[in-house]
This record gives sequence, C-alpha cells and structure tokens, in this order.
Amino acid sequence: MGEKTEAEMQNADSVPDFPCVFNAASYFIDRHINEDRENKTAIIDDAGTYTYGELLSRVNQLGNALLKLGLDKNDRVAMVMLDSIEFPSVFWGAIKAGVIPVPLNTLLTTAEYEFILNDSGATILIVSETLYPVIEPVISNIPELQHIIISGEQDYKLPLLSSLLHESFPELKPADSYSDDIAFWLYSSGSTGNPKGVMHRHENLYHTAKLYGKGVLGIREDDTVYSAAKLFFAYGLGNAMTFPLYIGATAILSAARPTPISVMDIIQNKKPTIYYGVPGLYAAILASIDGPVPTRLRLCVSAGEALPDHIGREWETNFNVSILDGIGSTEMLHIYLSADSNDDYYGTTGIPVPGYEIKLVDEKGALVSPGEIGELLVKGPSVASGYWQLPEKTRNVFQDGWLHSGDKYIQNEKGFYVYSGRNDDMFKVSGQWVSPFEVESAISQHPHVLEAAVVAKEDDNNLLKPMAYVVLRDNIQANEKLAYEIKQYVKQNISKHKYPRWVEFVDSLPKTATGKIQRYKLRHQQHQ
Repeated sequence: MGEKTEAEMQNADSVPDFPCVFNAASYFIDRHINEDRENKTAIIDDAGTYTYGELLSRVNQLGNALLKLGLDKNDRVAMVMLDSIEFPSVFWGAIKAGVIPVPLNTLLTTAEYEFILNDSGATILIVSETLYPVIEPVISNIPELQHIIISGEQDYKLPLLSSLLHESFPELKPADSYSDDIAFWLYSSGSTGNPKGVMHRHENLYHTAKLYGKGVLGIREDDTVYSAAKLFFAYGLGNAMTFPLYIGATAILSAARPTPISVMDIIQNKKPTIYYGVPGLYAAILASIDGPVPTRLRLCVSAGEALPDHIGREWETNFNVSILDGIGSTEMLHIYLSADSNDDYYGTTGIPVPGYEIKLVDEKGALVSPGEIGELLVKGPSVASGYWQLPEKTRNVFQDGWLHSGDKYIQNEKGFYVYSGRNDDMFKVSGQWVSPFEVESAISQHPHVLEAAVVAKEDDNNLLKPMAYVVLRDNIQANEKLAYEIKQYVKQNISKHKYPRWVEFVDSLPKTATGKIQRYKLRHQQHQ
C-alpha cells in the first residue's frame, strides 16, 4: 500500500482513494501495530483473550500455511467454522495471502454442504471438529477438494489447524491486490432455490465499516462488541469483526448457540458496550426477565427481520438502551437502511445510511408515491460484484448499479421507510395488499404471544386470507378461546380485512441463521 504519514496512520479513515492497490487484511489487521495497539485486546473468545499483536501473528501464520499447501491467488478456502479466534485468523490470513475465504453457514445439512463445496470449487476445507461429521459422508463426492483441515483437537486422522499454525512463519507480506479485486465470498440462499455465491471486493469491507460502523453506530476504540449473529454471514461478519477491527475496538466471540440464557450471561459477565441481535432473540430475552436489567450497553442493533415497535420500546424500558433497527443483505454486505439514536424510529427501518441511495418501485419499475408499497432498490459502494457462475441471476438482481432487494416497503409521511414483507410473502385480500409483518406485529403485541408468522391461505371460495402461526409465551396454554381472542385483538388494532382467519399454535417458527422467518416453509406445509 505504500508509506503513510504518521498523521494518516492515526486516522481510521486514512485509506488511499479507490481504486488502488489495497489488501483489506493489511488495512484491518496490519495497521493496528503501527497505531500502537499491539498489546490491546482484539478478541475475547470462549478459550481466552488475544491482542492485536497476537491476532496479526496468527493471520500471518495461517496465510503462510495456505500458501505452503500450494494455493494460488484467487483459489477458494471453504470455512465451516464456529466463532473463535481461529475464524478471523483464517479469514484474514487467506485474504492477506491473496486467497479467497468462503465462510459457510454452520447450520446446513449434509446435502447443502455437498452442493456449496462443489459449486465453490474450493480446494481446501477448514472445519470445526464438531461440524465435520455432517460433511464427512459426502467428502468423496467433492472431487476438487484437496485438503481438509480440522479446527479443534479431534483430528479424524486429518491435519489440525493448530499444528499448521505453529509450523508456519509469523510474518507475511500482503499479496498485491486492488480494491476492486474479489476478496471473499458469502453464500446467500434466499427463500428458495440453491445457495448463491455472493462475491465481494476488498473495498466493500472498508465501506461498510466507515459508512455504517462508524457513520451510524459511532463505534469507538474503547467499545467492546458482542454479536449473537455469527461471523459466517454478512451481518455478524461486520458486527463482530470488520467494525471493531476498523476502529481498534474489542470483539467478544462465542461458539455457543445464542439463547436468552447464553446471551444474557455474556452481556452481564463480559460486559459489552454494543450488542447486535435479531428481533426473535430480543423478544425471547424480554420474555425471560422479570424487570429492568443493569448493563454496560450503550447501544443495541437489530437486523434479520424488521423489529416490531413494542419490542424496541419494551427493551429500552428494561435495559435503558435503544435498539437501532436496520435492513441489510448479503449482496450489500451489511445494513444500508437504518434508524439512528437521535429520533423515534420504532416501527420503521429509518432512513438510508449516508452513502447509500434508496428508491421504491412498482412491478413495472416506476417510482411509487409516498404511502404506496414498492420494491426497495438500493445503490451503494459495498454492493457485491455478482453471483458466482449465475450470469442471468446477476443481471436480474444487479441492474444499472441498483440492487433489487426483493423487500417491499412503504415510505411514510415523515420520510421513514416501513417494512411490508418480501416480494413472495405479500398477498392481496379483497383487492388490498396485506403485509405479513404488519399482521405479525399486531399479533405479537398480545400479552400471551411470543412471536408469530403470517402467510396466505385459500378459504373455501379459493380466496386468499391471512393465516397465523403463533408461538406462545412459557406456561400459556393453547386453546380455541385464546385463538378467538387473538383474532379479535388484531381486529381492534389494524384494518379488519387483515386479521387472521385461522390461528395455529406451534412450538417454534422455521428461521434462517440470520433470524428471518421462512414463511415459504409454512406455505409449503399447508399443501402437504
């Protein structure tokens, strides 16, 4: 990247104008040593604490280990890894070496891993020891895979990542990369169809950290952050890795599944100042507490699904800290539409993050008027370069610099954007659009309801009407009387044509790893 002046090195925004020679690992990892953070804590995981200097050494060792295995520039390294110090070590080590890391969802099935590993053409797989048994049955069906490395202590007669790390030299010159070179991939499955490889550039990491991490959150060097959302997808990657490494903060990582108990344990004992979650988890935590909870939190963030108004207000009452709701996507890498802490945005997703443009269009691509439902299109500097080996899909989603999000929104009278649902979740009742999210929000305000999902169902006349799948709070018994009460409750709070004609009580809702409700699975369930 060339020499920088001392003044430039003290400024987290001091990065050369794009496009230029720019290796993201050099900026997010190496820079901290020159800025006197060598002994500052960078990562806290389940096993211990690691400084910025120790993280740099691990990144260099992993980069050297990958090169020693014979990888060339732009070869892919698949990562099926739980959140620990080894995840950022591999991710940044690969990028620094000029290799493309491909973090994968740790909750996939054997068949899904088989598809993605073949689709990506990855020649190396690094996998956490507890996850390898899920992939092992199909290893022989992935011919391009040359090396499998285990993260952990159980070797399965395969090389251990810890051994490769200790055998490798702790210094590494960054590979010559340009800001618009592909740096890493993330796989996005969407609602249906096979997962899609989303290709992101080196500069995208910088843009999200600067525009949202610093610009909206105001993340500081003295912050300690914790994300219940994991590193393997875009939201968690920014929350717990890119943003803290951008400013020199500290990140808490945990391999454990985020539950109300595990999340509250970290919030109260490791004392983060910023917490990132999803609406369902916020609701579950609120249902598990008896009253106000003292913490060190100065800010909370929600994404994955739109945050219902009452959850945000109840959280603020009990934790004395606001939740900033936002929407992002794998294709945009992080949040591009967000509330901020200066206004009462609850019930909306706020306004565009500075640096991004938003517009709402109808089915013909024409702009809709305020108050009308339209598909949200977004333009900004962190947009992906496209989908791997899917040129037609890339052309349909990425058009003239605009990303077609597939999300339906309304811009209200204050200029705030209000979520209505996904394109394939919306339906009409009596000729009027129904937003599943609006009905779900009304249902979930009932004191006995934890969360709900709404889909369309045909009545006896083959006309579409709302059907609700409802999860009740603990110790609440499901019965026909309660179902009737919920219907009447919704009628009193939103337009009557939107109330659910059917209410089915369930133990849980199908969700993606990002916390999004998979309504298509509920629709499919009706036809089985």
